[in-house]
Amino acid sequence: MQSLRNGTWLNKPTKAEASEIELLVTTDADTDFWRETHYGFVRDNGHFYAFQTDGDFTAQVRVQSHFKHLYDQAGLMVRIDERRWVKTGIEFSDGYGLLGSVLTDEASDWATGRYDGNPSDFWIRVTVQSGVLRIQVSNDGKTWPLVRLCPFPKMDRYLVGPMCCTPEREGLEVRFSEWHLGQVLCKDLHDLS
Repeated sequence: MQSLRNGTWLNKPTKAEASEIELLVTTDADTDFWRETHYGFVRDNGHFYAFQTDGDFTAQVRVQSHFKHLYDQAGLMVRIDERRWVKTGIEFSDGYGLLGSVLTDEASDWATGRYDGNPSDFWIRVTVQSGVLRIQVSNDGKTWPLVRLCPFPKMDRYLVGPMCCTPEREGLEVRFSEWHLGQVLCKDLHDLS
């Protein structure tokens, strides 16, 4: 695993501590990433701890938190700018920790569903390769079923890293660990490892 000490904050929370092996965050109030769709507002004040890539990459992280309030969320973000990004992970909605992703290109979508694993302890992986974004999830860090496959802009650089927000409150405590960012994992789409 790689160090979590050298990321750069977009919207640094009041309480956060990074070390070689983990990033501990407590969310501030009314934080979110969202653009327009359905709700009609733009929010770009969620907590994002970014690492820069040189082109295509695979990134993954373990996320541990107790999601209890509507829209509590944590996972990974890939960002080009404030109008083009994706966030993915667990988001608390309808009484459950749901696995979801929000892809934003001027406006946000929201794809979500029930997660069969433990929503308080999971791994999330994002790969960007040749204009395609792949999201995978794991409940054990070993098997990685597909969550989403979609087009994503080809760029020379991306920002990627841990993300968390609490649109309806403050105080969600999140532990990120087992961080890895590197070359694209060249695996078949249905290779779960």
